[in-house]
Amino acid sequence: MRRLARRADVVVENFRPGVADRLGLGSETLRADNPRLVYCSVTGFGNTGPYSQRPGFDQVGQGMSGFMSITGQEPTGPTRAGIALADLTCAMTACRGILFALLARERTGKGQEVRVAILDSMVALLTWSAGMYFETGAPPGVAGNHHPLSAPFGVYQAKDGPFNLAAGNERMWERLCETLGRPELASDPRFRTTNDRVAHRPELDAILTEAFQARTRAEWVAYLNERGVACGPIYNLAEVFEDPQVRHQRMLVEMPHPVHGRVKLLGMPIKLSGTPGEFRLPPPLLGEHTDEVLREAGYTAEAIAEMRASGVVGPLPHAAAEDSPAT
Repeated sequence: MRRLARRADVVVENFRPGVADRLGLGSETLRADNPRLVYCSVTGFGNTGPYSQRPGFDQVGQGMSGFMSITGQEPTGPTRAGIALADLTCAMTACRGILFALLARERTGKGQEVRVAILDSMVALLTWSAGMYFETGAPPGVAGNHHPLSAPFGVYQAKDGPFNLAAGNERMWERLCETLGRPELASDPRFRTTNDRVAHRPELDAILTEAFQARTRAEWVAYLNERGVACGPIYNLAEVFEDPQVRHQRMLVEMPHPVHGRVKLLGMPIKLSGTPGEFRLPPPLLGEHTDEVLREAGYTAEAIAEMRASGVVGPLPHAAAEDSPAT
């Protein structure tokens, strides 16, 4: 590991604080061998402090950050996100931290340690919810399916089910009133401004829910968007990957896999104009590139075979991925 780190730009570790040091793989040790190394330590709660030795998992981070307290409906109470949001947010935060450190290295010539915690990453997402608490001193409750600071902005029921409506400014609210054939709502004292509409959300929602019974979800989404009112469907995952815009953006990629045949993968959400990314290989098999990495570090075939025989590295995978284009 130390041999690999001497040539590396970045090392990422996810142990509890102190474990990497006990293994002889801590930041000071590896950066002494390679001063340009960027060493990223990802923990549950931080490298120091009263909770630093606690195990950290996504669910715990969602709850301790306050995120769950503002997510969900009144009847159910605090609700976790449907994906491992804390883990994913922490990983993206770590990526940004690493990029910051690499950019700093271009100026200083030296690497540094990057410390990222699940808890910190989730607290940083609280944005206006934290601002509401700072301003009022009262913790906001579950937001449900409606924006806490804007209306109409949330989930509404059409004839055949729910869709999202986001009339996020005054002009869009006026367009919505006109589209519904209810222009008088725009001048109703209860609904004249965003704050008025938030204060009288139940009355407004009752009016809109009745109006939206006239069409299906798909009809409203098309009809409102054509008239400049932001709205959209609420898809299941099958519908997501059949959507023409998702397909156009290549957020679904298919390519051959040496074991599983043709597989579907999530596409690349960042589109670069000068250096566009592409998928050349499917996800690797376990240990598929071990020999390649060790050879780049200067190990001979005999040394690699000895490490494999002694169990230092795992066995070769039973199939090797071939370089195949994605579609």
